[in-house]
This record gives sequence, C-alpha cells and structure tokens, in this order.
Amino acid sequence: MKRNVLIIGAGGVAQVTAHKCAQHNDELGDIHIASRTIAKCDAIIDGIREKGSMKVDGVLTSHAIDATDSAAVAALIRQTGAQIVINVGSAFVNMHVLDACIETGAAYMDTAIHEEPDKICETPPWYANYEWKRRDTCAKKGVSAILGVGFDPGVVNAYAKLAIDEYLDEVHSIDIVDINAGSHGKYFATNFDPEINFREFTGTVYSWQSGQWQENSMFEVGKTWDLPVVGQQQAYMTGHDEVHSLATNYPQADVRFWMGFGERYITVFNVLNNLGLLSEHPVTTAEGLEVVPLKVVKAVLPDPASLAPGYTGKTCIGDVVRGVKDGEEAEVFVYNVADHKDAYAEVGSQGISYTAGVPPVAAARLIARGDWDTGTMVNVEELDPKPFLTLLDDMGLPTRVKDASGDRAWNAR
Repeated sequence: MKRNVLIIGAGGVAQVTAHKCAQHNDELGDIHIASRTIAKCDAIIDGIREKGSMKVDGVLTSHAIDATDSAAVAALIRQTGAQIVINVGSAFVNMHVLDACIETGAAYMDTAIHEEPDKICETPPWYANYEWKRRDTCAKKGVSAILGVGFDPGVVNAYAKLAIDEYLDEVHSIDIVDINAGSHGKYFATNFDPEINFREFTGTVYSWQSGQWQENSMFEVGKTWDLPVVGQQQAYMTGHDEVHSLATNYPQADVRFWMGFGERYITVFNVLNNLGLLSEHPVTTAEGLEVVPLKVVKAVLPDPASLAPGYTGKTCIGDVVRGVKDGEEAEVFVYNVADHKDAYAEVGSQGISYTAGVPPVAAARLIARGDWDTGTMVNVEELDPKPFLTLLDDMGLPTRVKDASGDRAWNAR
C-alpha cells in the first residue's frame, strides 16, 4: 500500500487537489505541497485549515521547489517519504517530475501532456513525443505512471472506455464535449493558466478521422450541441490531449474534441493572435528589452484562482460515443455537471479547477489501495473505469448516462 503524497504546483487546480487529499488523508497519509513560490503553498494550507478539510490529524507541509530540476524533485521525494506524486504544476515540468519519480520509484500522475516552452502543437500523437518515451523504463522499474488524470484528459477517457465496454458492441466515434456555461463577471479571463490556455488554440487543430490525422484551424469547425442542464451551446473542434491517446487505443473510431466559446472570447483571442501577442517566441522592444508576448498577456490577465468568489453557473463535460449495439446504431452520452458556487463553497475554487483537481486524488486513492498501482505507464482508458468513477461519485463529480432509454445517474454498485 502506497502512502504519503507530494503535490507539485500551487495554482487553482493544486488547491482543489490539496483540499481533497486532506479530506482523505486517513487513506493517503502525509500531504506535502511544493511550488517555486512557497507562499502560495502556505496559502493553500491556510485554506485547508480554515475549511477544516483534514479528515484526521496529520502532516500538512509546504516546500519550495524548482520542478524543472529533476534532481531536486527526487531529493524532495526522498526527504518527504512520498510514495505518490501528483503533478498539477505547469505542463512544462512534466518530464522533469516524471524522471524524478522513475529515479525514486514513486507513483506519478499528471493532468495534462508535457509541453516545451518554445514548441506548440507538435506532431501527433503528442504523448509519443515525450511521456511514452519513458513507458518501457517505467515497466522495467515497476513505476506506476498514470497520464492525464484530470477531467479532460482523464475522466473523459474513463467515460469513453465505460461507454465502449458497457453500452456498445462496436465503436465508431468519440466526441468529447466541454462546455462551461458559467460566468466569472470579468470582461475577459481564462479559467486556468492563460499561457497554457492560449497555447492550446494557436496551433493546428488535430482530430482523428477515417483512420488518419485531420488538420483544421481554430474556430474553423463549429457545432451546436444540445446538452443536459446547460441547453444548446456552440462549441468548436479543438486540439486536445486525450484525442492523441484515445486515437491510439481506439484507432477504428473517429475521435474529436469540442470546446464551448462565447463570442467575446473568440473576438479577443483573434485580436490578440492577429497582433502576434499570443506568440511564444521572444521579441525585443524599442528599449532593448526581450519579452515573450504570450507571457506579457498572461501577466495582465486576472489570475484564474481569483475568479472563484464571483463565479456562477454550471459546466457540462462528457463523451458522445456512437457505434453499434445489438446490430443497430446506438449513441450514449456519459457526462458530469458541476456547479461553480458549490465548488467555491467546498474548497474555495471555481468549477473548472474543481473538475480538474478532484480526479487525480481519486486516482491516488486507487493507487494507495493497489487497484491502480499498475507498475507501468498507462493512460486512463487503459484502466478499469468503474472504481475510478465510483470514487468520483462520492467525491463531488457524479457520472450520468443518457441514451435511448433515458437520462439517469450512473451507478456501478
């Protein structure tokens, strides 16, 4: 049984993850939070104590770390005795933290694919460029590494496997739909790290269709989806992490990702992009200062964590999976609806951070129990989804299923 958790990162998602680890510290043991800025870790710890989130008395400690320094991360893992590392820091640190886990034998998980600061939208499948290169090493050393175990990627991968295994005889398409129908009250803001957010949308939109990669541009392909609770919502086909693993594991199916955007977001994004302000490449000002435009934009936008107090409305995220059942065409929508106000009341975060921060804690609990302690590297759709979704039901992210027989709560019991 693995115990003691090291959380890398101190942003909005890390805040949720830390609160949820505290709520289950009887099972997970000591909790350590590490970030470059230790004050952010201390603020999370203060919030946990104010909310009374600790289930039992135990260790809850902050640490300063440069997570791009693998040796330093490995030293911290040894110092803390952490056997489970939850990486919810920047996507730029993934490989450094993964290497530290391989060195020490600690279980590893993250919520997004690795990125290099000077590269955007590399050749698909993206995981093959970085994380999957360590797969054989993980297997050889018996290191458990669960990739992309946030909500999307993560829970939506589990939804795809559940739909395919339980509701279809064969799969033809997987459409992941991510709608945030909430309002933060700001003129313009992103729901998570602006730098990572914009990088998702400035490159090629890759989807897997008809057995090959298809390329489109951002906002080129749109569709209106009629969804439970949030109603009709306009979404656009977007490149996203989970498309790349699902296309590898289900090559017979078309795999697409759709994200909802309001008109203001699209307008501001296009203006910034057309002016070159979303570029990841340095430029030199007239005063001789070298700056990265994207980082400047990030600096002037609201901190996503600051949006939580005034956030209202709901999210709806799920998988529309089509195929054949009993010889006839069939469709199932496996999804979750989350409420921004409920998330803030429980852990002081908005709903986007909540949906991303809870799943890795469910995965950590399954590693602690041995159910998901794989001893190798996996993406979520390669694991049994039922214990994962069962824990999420109890942890604030219940799963629902809508098909020809109706719309109902999913229950594995």
